[in-house]
Amino acid sequence: MTAERPPSRGPLNILVACGEPSGDLYAGALAREIRALDPSARVYGLGGAGLRAGGAELTEDYRGLTVTGLSEALSVLPRSLAVYRRLVALARAERPDVFVPIDFPDFNFRLAGALHGLGVPVVYYVCPQLWAWRRGRLRVMRRFVRRALVIFPFEAAIYRDAGIPVEFVGHPLVELCRPQEPRGAFLAALGLDAAAPTVALLPGSRPNEVRAILPELARAAPLIRRRAPAAQFLVARAPHLDERLFAPLAAPAVRGLPLAVAAERTDDVLAASDVAVTASGTATVQAALHDQPMVIVYRLSPLTYRLVRRFAHVDSVGMVNLIAGRRVAPELVQDALTAEAVSAEVCGLLQDQARVEQVRRGLHEVRERLGPAGASRRAAELILAEARAQRAATVDGGFS
Repeated sequence: MTAERPPSRGPLNILVACGEPSGDLYAGALAREIRALDPSARVYGLGGAGLRAGGAELTEDYRGLTVTGLSEALSVLPRSLAVYRRLVALARAERPDVFVPIDFPDFNFRLAGALHGLGVPVVYYVCPQLWAWRRGRLRVMRRFVRRALVIFPFEAAIYRDAGIPVEFVGHPLVELCRPQEPRGAFLAALGLDAAAPTVALLPGSRPNEVRAILPELARAAPLIRRRAPAAQFLVARAPHLDERLFAPLAAPAVRGLPLAVAAERTDDVLAASDVAVTASGTATVQAALHDQPMVIVYRLSPLTYRLVRRFAHVDSVGMVNLIAGRRVAPELVQDALTAEAVSAEVCGLLQDQARVEQVRRGLHEVRERLGPAGASRRAAELILAEARAQRAATVDGGFS
């Protein structure tokens, strides 16, 4: 997809905002593709190490902004407001050619509205899951979004029906999910046995997720080991998490188990495992792309959970189940998340090959629905086209 260059007013300026590890991963891949298509383009904004590694300028760091739940969000509100104000001031001073919010709706909706008011076109990439709950916010998006770039195939019709111009670009993880080393080498480097059945534990990427989920997974580990004596455990640790969150792994019942923690190596953890226990979220899609049977777990604060259940429009929390349209992987949510239940589900997958094959057939359907590789490149082409159109308009007539 190409467009004629308008009269030059310097490099294109593309402001990006993301607020969690998965969004940062997508932002980094997007920045790399934008820079490959237009090496002079300036990509900058709110993100983390992934955005910076993609060749973008990190003007704000998302660390400390990311939580799950309504009550939990109050704790980060002061910093969130300060970052918001600085980004609005930056946009007012520099007038980006396009603003690209990436998921992170509670922050990005307000920022997108402000930048739309400044005359900056908004192209929303990795759109928030408003179809799952808070569907009324689609009307809000219609007011400020020039174009929505969605990563799940069923989302296109939802946004189109809401009157929002939309493109399904595919899921960026299709090309990004790659382990760095073979299973044997990875496990050996961590002191684990490549031949032993390996259980991956992915307690989430946000501090309050890990705090709510990891203690139950730690209690489940010795129970699994009793029923599957050869089992070993591999914990995926997301970036920027405090060491104290992983204290449950030092409990006496866990300390003697064959267990290792791998930091910022989720794809290697999933590729090296036989069964995964994963917090609901992006990791479930990663597990599907690795053909990994999984147990999906989640727990929120009681207040947040009551509110979510009241407004939810879906029966599942796991993205693979939502994509498949049925329960491909078991879910243990809120009070159902117990060590005993985790142990039973994991051992069932370790010991029942017929069940594993059934799960994998469902995961294959999920992978097929995520679209072909190249989502980041397709998104970059559409964003650059929007930026160039805006540049042409502003060269001709000035900012509105």
